[in-house]
Parts: sequence; C-alpha cells; structure tokens
Amino acid sequence: MTEIKPHGSHWGSFDAVVENGRLVQARPFARDPFPGSLLESMPEAVHGKARIDRPYVRAGWLRGERRGSSRGGDDFVPMGWDQVIRLVAEEAARVRTEHGHASILGGSYGWSSAGRYHHARTQLHRYLGQAGGFTAQVTNYSYGAGMTLMPHILGTNEVIQGPVTDWASIRKHAKLMLCFGGLPLKNGLVTSGGAGGHEYVPLMKAAAAAGVRFVNISPFKGDVGDFLGAEWVPIRPNTDAAMMFAMAHVLIEAGREDADFLARCTVGYDRFRDYVLGVADGVAKTPEWAAAITEVPAETIRRLALEAAGSPTMCTATWSIQRAEHGEQPWWALIAFAAMLGGIGKPGRGIAFGYGSMNGMGTPRHEVPSVAGPAVRNPCGAYIPVARVTELLERPGEILQYNGRDLLLPDIRLIWWAGGNPFHHHQDLGRLLRAWNRADTVVVQEPWWTAVARHADIVLPATTTLERNDIGSASRDRYVRAMHQAVPPQGQARNDVDIFADLADAAGFRAQFTEQRDEGAWLRHLYGRWRQACATHGIEVPDFERFWAEGFVEIPAPEQDYVQFAEFAADPEANPLNTPSGKVEIFSETVASFGYAETPGHAVWMEPTEYLGSPLAQTFPLHMLSFQPATRLHGQLDSGPVAAADKIQGREPIRMNPADAAARGLRDGQVVRVFNARGAVAAGLRVTEEIRPGVVAMATGAWWNPARPGATDAACVHGNANVLTADIGTSRLGQGSAAQSCLVEIEAWPGEPPPVTVHAPPAGATALS
Repeated sequence: MTEIKPHGSHWGSFDAVVENGRLVQARPFARDPFPGSLLESMPEAVHGKARIDRPYVRAGWLRGERRGSSRGGDDFVPMGWDQVIRLVAEEAARVRTEHGHASILGGSYGWSSAGRYHHARTQLHRYLGQAGGFTAQVTNYSYGAGMTLMPHILGTNEVIQGPVTDWASIRKHAKLMLCFGGLPLKNGLVTSGGAGGHEYVPLMKAAAAAGVRFVNISPFKGDVGDFLGAEWVPIRPNTDAAMMFAMAHVLIEAGREDADFLARCTVGYDRFRDYVLGVADGVAKTPEWAAAITEVPAETIRRLALEAAGSPTMCTATWSIQRAEHGEQPWWALIAFAAMLGGIGKPGRGIAFGYGSMNGMGTPRHEVPSVAGPAVRNPCGAYIPVARVTELLERPGEILQYNGRDLLLPDIRLIWWAGGNPFHHHQDLGRLLRAWNRADTVVVQEPWWTAVARHADIVLPATTTLERNDIGSASRDRYVRAMHQAVPPQGQARNDVDIFADLADAAGFRAQFTEQRDEGAWLRHLYGRWRQACATHGIEVPDFERFWAEGFVEIPAPEQDYVQFAEFAADPEANPLNTPSGKVEIFSETVASFGYAETPGHAVWMEPTEYLGSPLAQTFPLHMLSFQPATRLHGQLDSGPVAAADKIQGREPIRMNPADAAARGLRDGQVVRVFNARGAVAAGLRVTEEIRPGVVAMATGAWWNPARPGATDAACVHGNANVLTADIGTSRLGQGSAAQSCLVEIEAWPGEPPPVTVHAPPAGATALS
C-alpha cells in the first residue's frame, strides 16, 4: 500500500511517499520553484544502519569510570527504557544535589527538527529549566561575533537575521552589489524551520537579468553562480577588513563621502576617518597598503571604490567572513564604508549580512512571526557563548570575558545533549574531547550514531521527524507546513518530548512539563497562538483542521518592497536606531568602554595569528577554509547517498589550486593527508582553477572518524575539517567561532588509507533491523 504524507525539513518541504511502512521517496513540494537534491537522502536517514536502535550505556560508565575517563572507545551495553530512565533521573538528581543546577550543561545546539513542537533544544531546555536550571549557551556558531556586535553598531540583529532589504528592491534600484564572501548557491538550499519555496536562486537571476552587476570578493570563484557573470576578486582569506579600509581611503581622497548622511545618521566618523588616513597610527590605509596584505591589486581596490560611489550599491558579506580571528572587524568596517556611500535606508542599497548564507534572506514576505514552540525559562541564569564550550569544560571557577561581562565558569558535571552535534560544530576536536572527558556523565538523545552519541555515556534513541507529527515554520519563508507522521518509530526510538515527560514524572513534575496536553493538543495550541498573531498583522489563516488537511498555509507576498532602515534614514531623530546615540555607531563608546585591546571603539585592521601573511605560514603554507556543504546540512544526511556520491574514495573532498597540487606532486582524486599542529585528516583531492593559489577549501560535516576510537590525537580517516581548525574566540567582545583562521599543509596519504567505519554502529551496538 502506498501513502502520501505532507512533511517538511530544513532543506525543503516535501511529500513523503510511504510503501508498506517504509519511506521510499521524499517528493518535492509542488510549489517549490527550486528544490534541491538533499531530499534524495531522506529514506536512508530514516531506515539506514546509522540509526540507533535502542538505549545504550557505556560499559566503562557502568563500571564506575566517570570523571576523567576516556569516551569513544568503550563497548556499549543495551538497556531497556525503564532502567535507563531511572539511571538518567538518578544521575541528574545526584548532580543537582551535590554540585548545583549550573553544573548541568544543557548543551543542545544545532538545527535538529524543522518542526517547532518536537524541537529538541526547546524541549531539553524546558525540562532542565523546570527541574531547577542549567548552564545555557547564547549566540551561535554561524554569526556569533556579528550577533554580539550589531546591537552596539546598528541597534538590531535584523541586518543579519532578516528582514533585510529584499531582492525586488535590489533588482529595481541597485546597479552594483559588492559581495564579500560571494553569494554561495549551496547555502540557498536550507532554511532553519523549513522552506516551502527555495526562492534564492530565482531572485538572484532576476536581479542579474535587470542589470545588477555583481562582484565576488572571495578566494573561491565558485562562491557565486556562473549565471551572475560576476567579477572575481580572489582576495587573501581574513584580509577583507584591510580592503574595506582602503576603499574608504579612496572615497576620502576623492571627496566622495556622503557628508549629509554621515552628519545626520552616524556618530564617530571623524575618529574612523583619522584612522583610515593614518592620523591615529601613522599608517595611511591606502590601496597600496591594502594590496600588500590582501593581494588584490591597488588599481582594483581604487576602481571598485569609485564605482560604488558612482552607482547605487548594495554592500553585503556572508556570515562566514566573521568566523575568523578578529571577525568583528570586517563587518564593522563594511558598515562604515556603506555609511560613507550614504545608501543605508535607500531602496536597493545599503548594508546587509547573509544574502549568500541562507535561503529566505531578502525574500519578500509579510513580517508575521513563525510558529513558535513552548516557552523556556532558565531560573539558574548561567550561560556561555556557544563557541566557548571547551573553555567552559577546561576552566571551572575561572572568568570568561564576553561583551563587557565577566562570566564565572561553573564546574560542569553532567553534559546533556539533545539536538545537534558539537563534534561537528566545534573546533579542534582533539582538545574538545579532552575537555569533554572531564564530565562525570554525558547523556545524548540522538537518532543516529553521530560522534556526539559515540562519545556519550548514556544514549537515548530519538525519533526522526518522519516518525511524529509536527508543524514546520520559518521566519524567512512564506509557507507553514503540516508535518504528518509518515512511518512508525524505528526500533525502540521515542520522541524527545515523551522521554522528557517520563523523566519529569520521575522527578515529580510531569503535569507541569506536559501541561496535560498530548501531541495533538500541543500542535493545535501552538498553531492557534500563531493564528492569533497573524490576525494582529491583518493576515487571516485557516483553522487548524483545514491547515492539517490541506498540508500547508501560504502567506501572500507583500505588495510593497521592503527597505531596511528606510524610516531611520528619512528622519533619524523621529525614528532612531536602538543604539545609545540612536544612530549608526561608526565609533561605539560602549565597545570602547570594555577596554578590550583587540576591539577598540571603531573597526581596525588586526593581523590574525593564522593567515598567509603570518610567520606560521612558513610551516603551514596553505590557508584552509571550511564551508557549509552542498550535499548535507552541516552533519545531517552525511550517511545518505547524496553526500556519498560527492566523496572521493569515501573521504570528504578538499579543493586545491593546480599550482599548489603540482608543487607537492599531488593528483586529482587521490587520498591526501591534511595536517597542522592540532591534528590530521584524510581527504580526497579535488584540483580546480576556481580556488586561488595558497588556499584550500573543505566542507564541514563529515562525521568524525578517528583512526583509533576514543583517541584525542588520532587522524580522522573520513575528513572532518574541525580536527584542524583553531578553538579560539573571535575576540573578547564576540567570542564567536574563528574556524576560518586555519593554516595547514598537505601531502600524499602514506600507504593504504584506513577504512571509514563511522556510518555503522559502534562496538556493542547493533544495526536497525
């Protein structure tokens, strides 16, 4: 018997085709204008051998090997649900009693489910919060540094998260788009919460057809689609800020600043101007100065700056630009440059971050809220920036400086992870594992045998979205999708909500956690709240029964183009920004008051520790960029056929310029060893002219597969780039991920590469039957 069930995912809405209780196809949503190929991996994700079939406990943990013991190399022991619930409940109660609520890290981070009710992070934090509290994580890996900076400079994070000036306005009014980091097509395949319509590519094509000229300022030519006909400026990685300062110098030298906008809408420009001219430090930030740093010719820098001054220009940078040491600086510098052009708040012009980082950025839509999950409260109040997990575990009782605050780091005894995989998102995985092993206990809820599950003490098998009912919704998408359960739970998998309800029952607060609603009642409740919110914005949507029967709701597109900061630019006194001055803070007294040498009160050029201009490049002469993959979402779907088809001899590919390959005697398609002082990985070599010499690039998300399970110094035979990336904060201001500041060397892999085993169950566990 064949059944068709509406469903959704971060990589697109789809109809689940089910035959005899098994998912056989994920058919793209009929209204999606540009669906991607990731849906082809869905059947394997639901039914494949990487699924966790039942609860497991690490054998060493059962023997009493807790704090400081090695994880990742032990056998796992199967256990029944009743027994494992009791073990988890008792351990959580013990840790709270002996060490306090802050000693529990509620470490959920990641995209987890597109469904808003069965959202693992939300439900984990609800449970831990109602039990007394936990140490939480703030900001994110994607744009954590910028997320902390923007409220100081522009008074909002909407310039990163949206809504931003939409593509219709760019198409009609812009003539030039300067794209630092490009506009990668692969990132347009995904939207957190789901995408009914992948409109990113069609909207860009329309802008190009209307005559907008694109400039791709990136080490990788492929960071824009060929259809844009973009000019490629192959800049040195981590030097974008230097180029921006030089472009600002050109405007000053030519007298092309918009003096009216700067006077009406900004503060601190005079200090920035003095810095650019070299009054402050004796170094004029000329195109010639920048050319030596960026390897972009001075005449190119001068030409682009004058073209921007002479044409309606949109300035943008991808989120990846700020994932580097001193990552706050290029974003701050680009805001200053855009302010000098005077286009902020004008149709099709100005500044935005993330057009090339996610589907839905710049998509026209009414600004109604997305469907939201249940509320979360953390009475404990303890938190860290998400990218500082290793420091949290390494430095109990010490201070972490962040955004003008001194955070006391608690002593973490219990790590609880549900949704996401820190051994994908985090940097320097050997160091992370050494810190991870300091915990007494690690509890993981996960559908698959990812690295976080393999390095847990107690593993609780969770359902995938196809095994439960939910509602998919994203703030950047015009569709809300009904996610009907398509197949029964596989093996002994259970919904996260049901796991937490039983644990809450053991602790005496089940009724508080469930609010005496079952799954269906919760979905009606959350949809009802959203329907009321839509009504306050003048949008009528159908009742729940009709929505559930039809499978989706479409919010109509707005009639007017959206221009960010338009009201502010027209009258900054009547419509101030949410900054101390009410204006764009080219110089921020607040940031300056923190006293961080690396982030003074305005954007500056600061040399990274690891880039091609540093002394370390003499030892490790290749700058490795780690990017989001086109064949999976972060680490999700890595076990599927789409990801497998892209690999080389089962390893993650690494891109390299032909000149660099020839200098090392390497050939396309061979397995190579990529290494630095932090570790080594096996990768498949992909030689291409599209990446500039001296730079290599490798997607993140290949499941970590150390040659020796449990070892903190073993090479990853599968090609997880984060074995190599540095675990340092962008600065004390943002404390974001600095993954893009990474130097490596590459050589041929010595001998026969070890087998990749990470998509099969670990020792002691069995595959899904």
